Amino acid sequence: MSAGLFGLLDDVAAIAKLAAASVDDVGAAAGRATAKAAGVVVDDTAVTPQYVHGLAAERELPIVKQIAVGSIRNKLLIILPAALLLNQFLPGALPIILMVGGTYLAFEGAEKVWGRLSGHGHHDAPAAERGPEAEKALVAGAVRTDLILSAEIMVIALNEVADEGFWSQLAILVVVAFVITIGVYGVVGLIVKMDDAGVSLAQRSSRAAQRVGHGLVAAMPRVLSTITVVGTIAMLWVGGHILLVNLAETGWWTAPYEWVHHLEEEVRHAVDVPVLGPLLAWLTNSALSAVVGLLVGAVIVAVLHLVPRRSRHEDAGGTGHDSGVTAS
Repeated sequence: MSAGLFGLLDDVAAIAKLAAASVDDVGAAAGRATAKAAGVVVDDTAVTPQYVHGLAAERELPIVKQIAVGSIRNKLLIILPAALLLNQFLPGALPIILMVGGTYLAFEGAEKVWGRLSGHGHHDAPAAERGPEAEKALVAGAVRTDLILSAEIMVIALNEVADEGFWSQLAILVVVAFVITIGVYGVVGLIVKMDDAGVSLAQRSSRAAQRVGHGLVAAMPRVLSTITVVGTIAMLWVGGHILLVNLAETGWWTAPYEWVHHLEEEVRHAVDVPVLGPLLAWLTNSALSAVVGLLVGAVIVAVLHLVPRRSRHEDAGGTGHDSGVTAS
C-alpha cells in the first residue's frame, strides 16, 4: 500500500516537474517573441497617447482602458485564430502577411515624415470633442489602428515560434497578447497621467515637490514629441527589417538582406569590443533597415498623395486650355 502511494507521489512529482518545465518553456518563448516584436510595441505605445490628449482628465484612463480591452479582443478573438489557422494550413502565407504589414508600417512612417516636412501633418486626437458619441468614435478609431499594429505584433511573435506545436503556439501567443497589452497600455496610462501628477505635486507646500511638479508639467510636451519621433523611427525600422528578412526567406530577393547583414558583420568585427561591437552592429542593421523602410514608404506616399494631386492639376490645366480654344 505504502509502495503504491510513494509510486503515485513520484508520478505526481514527475508530472509537476514536466508542467513546470513546460511553463518555463512557454515563458521563455513568449519572452523571445515579445522582444522580437519590440519595435511595433514601441510604435503602439507612441500612437495611443495621441487619442486622449486634450480630453478631460477624468476621462483619460477610462478611455485608455476601453482601448486596451479592444486591443486584447483584437488579439485573442480575431488575430490569434486567423494566424494559427494560417500557420497550420497555409504557412507560406505568413511571410507574405509580414511583408504586407511591414509595407504598411513603412508607409505610415514615411507619411509621418512627409507630414512633418511639408507641414501637412494631421492630428489624430480630437481633443475638443466631448460626450459619449465622440468618445465611442475615438475609441473605435483607436481600436482599428490597434488592429493593424496588433496583427503585426502577433504574426511576428508567431513567426518566432512557428516550429512549436499547435498548443504551445496557442499558449505562447496568449501570454504575448496579455503581456504586450498590459505593458503598452500600462505605460500609456502612466504617460497620460504624468501632467496630472505634476499639477498635484506643484500644489503641495513642499518646495521640492513643487519643483518636481512644475518640471513634469513642463516636460510633458517634449516627452510626447519624443515619443512621436521614436514611434516614427520604430515604424520605419521595423517595416524595413521585416521586408528585408522576409524577402530573403521567401527567396524572392536576397541581395538587400545579404548586403545589410554583410555590413552589420563588418562593423561587428571592426569594433572588437564585447559590448560596443554588437551594439554598433545592431545600430547599423537598424539604421539601414530604417532607410529601406523610408524608401519603400516614400514610394507609396508618392503614389497615393503626390501623383493623384499632380493628375488633378494637369486635368484642371487641360480643361482651361480647351475652354480657351472653344471660346475663340
